[in-house]
Amino acid sequence: MISRRNWAIYGMLLAVWTGLISWQVAEHLRVEKAARALLVERARGVAITCGRILRRPGRLVIYKEELESTISQLVRPGETNSGELRSVVLVNRAGNIVATAPTNLSLSTEEMQSPNWAAPIVWLPNLVDLGTNLSSDLIILPFEKYVEMRTNAPAGSGANPPAAVAPTNGNSGGTNAPGRGRFGRGRGRGAEFVRPTWMSPDDFKNLSDREGAHNFFVGMSTQPVQDADAADFVIRFIIALLGTAGVVAGGLAYHSLVKSSDLQLRLVRASEMNLHLKEMNLAAAGLAHETRNPLNIIRGLAQIISKQQDASPEIRAKTRDIIDETDRVTAQLNEFINYSRPREVRRAPTDLAAVVGEVARTLNFDIEEKGIQLQIVMEPLKIEADEQLLRQALFNLVLNAVQAVPAKGEIRIRASKRNNEEAFIEVSDNGPGVPQSNRAEIFKPYFTTHPEGTGLGLSVVQQIVQAHGWEISCLANEPAGALFRIAHVKLSGKD
Repeated sequence: MISRRNWAIYGMLLAVWTGLISWQVAEHLRVEKAARALLVERARGVAITCGRILRRPGRLVIYKEELESTISQLVRPGETNSGELRSVVLVNRAGNIVATAPTNLSLSTEEMQSPNWAAPIVWLPNLVDLGTNLSSDLIILPFEKYVEMRTNAPAGSGANPPAAVAPTNGNSGGTNAPGRGRFGRGRGRGAEFVRPTWMSPDDFKNLSDREGAHNFFVGMSTQPVQDADAADFVIRFIIALLGTAGVVAGGLAYHSLVKSSDLQLRLVRASEMNLHLKEMNLAAAGLAHETRNPLNIIRGLAQIISKQQDASPEIRAKTRDIIDETDRVTAQLNEFINYSRPREVRRAPTDLAAVVGEVARTLNFDIEEKGIQLQIVMEPLKIEADEQLLRQALFNLVLNAVQAVPAKGEIRIRASKRNNEEAFIEVSDNGPGVPQSNRAEIFKPYFTTHPEGTGLGLSVVQQIVQAHGWEISCLANEPAGALFRIAHVKLSGKD
């Protein structure tokens, strides 16, 4: 269960990560906004330049061909244009296109109404600034249409039809070209223009609405914005990734610190518990040792009573029961004392065949009593072991097999080399065997399947085996019975 302190730490790390991600997102949006604002400023500069081009002739009417040629020079990539400026479009008050540069564009005013930053070209609107000296929109007319209007002027208006001269290039002066008279009368550059005397106010207003330059739509490439956005995104992503890794590392470090602290606390408690169990074990072993003396006294008194001449058969039978029970309790106490005794292994080169033969001779009476067939199959081996403890472990294993097999059963003791450094020892029988579910429990203290067993014999064997650094396992014997194998027995280097 996570404590409140841990929740607070993890919450703080989450807040730091959230703040970092939010900061990077905000910074990315700011960079994107700044890149767009910079492009808008450049478009505004283009519009201002185009406005100066419109004002420079100092006249009310500009020929469309001349204007488009001049602005095309501005759009063409060069020293003044790195390729960001793609097009300039002039529209009137009604939103209709009156001039474009370059002239080969096929556009509709609908696609220019709102900036689309996802498109390759973004259209940025800018009002035409003609200065304070112009009272009306500047009218942009094709040369042919201007000639037609002057030719069809009403009689007596004072307008002279111009000569049919083609429009000049925008780079030439153009203002004094033959046939390019002005609408109205002017007093030089910057003078206020008036409508032509041969045109009525309504006609002039209609002409201004149709052909007047009211808005610039500057087409700018969005590639610089996209490049800046992509570069900044990579930087922000790396920062966010490193920050995320740092937060995750911090969380894992804190988790490991908590686990380590908890483990250290558990180790301290386990050490205290282990010390307490050792003290309890010594106390229990001392109590068992002290209990054997009164039992021996009780057994001796029962024997004395049973040998009295005037003792009745009933009293003698009860004294024999007392002797049997004291012997049984004494045997259990001896096994408990043996189990609780610390195992101090004194390794020495030991002849395994001699130890097995001694164990067989010790249990020979029990083996012959049940008619058991004992087979000993082993190579002449010398191993590194404590001879006394090894004898006790093999004695318990063989005795356990003797108690498990039926009359005329079979017991087999086998030992062989596993490799040049290790050997194994096996004690098998053809008894009822050990169920699969009990094989992991059979080495635990006081676990037994024998009615007369104490459940400490195999526990003592496991203690001795582990003290030597070996391993013991309980397996199924084929076709029936149990098999106990001691593995990783180290061979002695001395012959």
